[in-house]
Amino acid sequence: ALRVYLAEFLSDPRVVEIPKLIRLCILHGIILRVRPKKSAKAYETVWTERGSPLRFHTEDQAKALSVKLNQDLGLPVLVDYAMRYGEPSIAAALQRMAEAHCDRLLILPLYPQYASATTGSTFDAVAQDYQRRRALPSLRFVANYHDYAPYINAVAESIKAHWELNGRAEKLLLSYHGLPKYSHEKGDPYFTQCQETSTLIAQALGLKEDQYMVVFQSRFGAAEWLQPYTEQTLKALAKEWVKSVQMVCPGFPADCLETIEEIGVENRDYFLEGGGERYEYIPALNASDIHIQALSELVQQNLKGW
Repeated sequence: ALRVYLAEFLSDPRVVEIPKLIRLCILHGIILRVRPKKSAKAYETVWTERGSPLRFHTEDQAKALSVKLNQDLGLPVLVDYAMRYGEPSIAAALQRMAEAHCDRLLILPLYPQYASATTGSTFDAVAQDYQRRRALPSLRFVANYHDYAPYINAVAESIKAHWELNGRAEKLLLSYHGLPKYSHEKGDPYFTQCQETSTLIAQALGLKEDQYMVVFQSRFGAAEWLQPYTEQTLKALAKEWVKSVQMVCPGFPADCLETIEEIGVENRDYFLEGGGERYEYIPALNASDIHIQALSELVQQNLKGW
């Protein structure tokens, strides 16, 4: 299953921006021979009775958002969800919408910060599906919501709630999924939007500049990625006698492998083995009431006048 998923994911030219022939040679000659087994071991550590955390959290979000929107609007609103790669697919979700005779469709990629490799790729998948359909609904597409006030407030409130239970650490690290540096150099707004999101969250929390840091996780391959790197930053902080850190991932609306295993376990080990004493991961918003409220407001804002 991971081999199929990785083949689809890493074949996307938005994700791996190198010539197609070279990309396919590396993918089928190296990555798909090694990576699936390694990834499977990591997934085993986060798997639950409900399966993938990303999938069941997203499913819970869709169900809660459906209830909220139908209550708030007093109109029938069909809410469905899909994964960009793998199952349930975007094509299958669009087919269900067509069978339900939806004539107005709002696409909300759950990537608060826009990246060509994420939101841009989602747009490609939607457009590609509709190329084969004769009848099209009216479409709206949310490109990003990195500075949307209810979303910023939801993240800030989740951090405050964690502080009330556990107290504050010396440093708050806001960790985002990394991208190759060339994506930023080519004009991708992702890096800038991550910085803007972090500044707004820090302002909502009343943090000074020396109390928080913005870092980037999940590097892959030999190319230079967006910096500073999460792993290296944690190791450096431990050497600088910082004894406690708290991690939050404002680019991940739902907990998944990258938050639970990479941030919650792997990076924790780097910090504690380096001399740190206290490391805490603040969970993603998932299907919390404050998150569903923010998403509901975002959807309703984009439905105005339609």
